[in-house]
Amino acid sequence: MTNGSQVICPAAVMGARGESRALRDNSTMPGDPLDQRSSRLRKHADYQRVYKESRKHFSTSMSYFFRRRAEDAAAGLETLDSARVGLTAGRVLGKAVDRNRIKRRMREAVRMNLSRLPRSVDVVLHPRKSVIDLEFGKLSAEVARIFSTVSTQLEKTGSGNRDTKKPEAQR
Repeated sequence: MTNGSQVICPAAVMGARGESRALRDNSTMPGDPLDQRSSRLRKHADYQRVYKESRKHFSTSMSYFFRRRAEDAAAGLETLDSARVGLTAGRVLGKAVDRNRIKRRMREAVRMNLSRLPRSVDVVLHPRKSVIDLEFGKLSAEVARIFSTVSTQLEKTGSGNRDTKKPEAQR
């Protein structure tokens, strides 16, 4: 290995008995049809837009915000084809090891239930510390319930959230 680049060792390509083995091509591995990166909120401005245009909703082990993304096309922003979900894990949830574990569990629960969300929505999830000890089946069921609630509220109201615009005097 030189200068941080990867070099394939010939011994790694050869089998134990000397036969030649092809390296695995991970690009064809089965997985989600949705690209993981396109289904995540990644920019600070996206998080701020969700916070500004929605209200805080509560669940047993997390709180969440959501907004419809339909008005982005009129504003000139790019409209994506899939729902996007953002996770937060502040220091109040514990040390880095605990926060990372919470985020891993939440990402997997979101991945399993992402199909329940409509395509034009952004959701931000704020887990509570109890998520770290919660049985994964219950966590996944709660995320599924939240996503179902978000989709029914978006269908019911038609414009996303009720009373989401703050008057200019309150800003």
